[in-house]
Amino acid sequence: MQTDLSAALDIGGTKIAGALVDARGRLVERAARPTPADKDGATVMRAVAEVVAELAAGPDWARVAAVGIGSAGPVDASSGTVSPVNIPGWRDFPLVAGVRALVGERPVVLVGDGVAMTAAEHWQGAARGHANALCMVVSTGVGGGLVLNGRLHPGPTGNAGHIGHISVEVDGDPCPCGSRGCVERIASGPNIARRALANGWQPGADGDTSAAAVAAAAHAGDPVALRSFERAARALAAGIAATATLVEIDIAVIGGGVAGAGDVLFAPLRAALREYATLSFVSDLAVVPARMGTDAGVVGAAAAAGQRARPDAFVPTP
Repeated sequence: MQTDLSAALDIGGTKIAGALVDARGRLVERAARPTPADKDGATVMRAVAEVVAELAAGPDWARVAAVGIGSAGPVDASSGTVSPVNIPGWRDFPLVAGVRALVGERPVVLVGDGVAMTAAEHWQGAARGHANALCMVVSTGVGGGLVLNGRLHPGPTGNAGHIGHISVEVDGDPCPCGSRGCVERIASGPNIARRALANGWQPGADGDTSAAAVAAAAHAGDPVALRSFERAARALAAGIAATATLVEIDIAVIGGGVAGAGDVLFAPLRAALREYATLSFVSDLAVVPARMGTDAGVVGAAAAAGQRARPDAFVPTP
């Protein structure tokens, strides 16, 4: 029997998605359950077990070589535990042990959701063909991951590349992480909206105060909304430039809901990057939108599992 598939789980505060993914990144089977995020940890784990059971009931389960998990964080791959901010019932929860009990002898690989997105974009998306890349999710928070020398670099705990908590403003606002002036504190969707409201932006008749509403106002030329996105773009540019200077990436891929703002974000981001990424070895750094969409979590978790199970499988693809 061929073992040419990876099973993948993408665990977030809203949905637990699962898939069987082949060696070309195609989804062979899918399953999903709502995340009972307001319930205790055992109840959340039962939802995970239901997703795994649905995948395992199909005829292709016997072809699964490894299982990958991309989870909202913090995660600790070294201990196999997760403590997602948006799943209060899971604190130092032994997720890997729980999944391993469901899948038998197959190896189980845990990474943060930003690392999973990075794996997907490098394997099949906007970073395909690039040996050194930073990929980012800019949404309710700001996360990310790294590909170095053609291989996913999750780090010992599965959190490497978490650019959202690089400080880009030494005396900036306190961040919930405990630091100050973090990229996330300036560039995440809620903080874009918070800043716009604080500076006098008025929502429309529907009362929508989300970052998407601020983006729509910016597209319509609202100066306060534009300035809030420009501030976010500068914070992102500073974090990207610092990362590029440290590890010599040649592309930064940005996904997540805030990236959906399009040129309102990307135009000032690219302009600011020219100010921050000035050394010769980072001055040609490209910044592009992500391509993988909502499948990035499961495709990336499968890629991470495939790299562990088949070390020669995750390589730059021209």
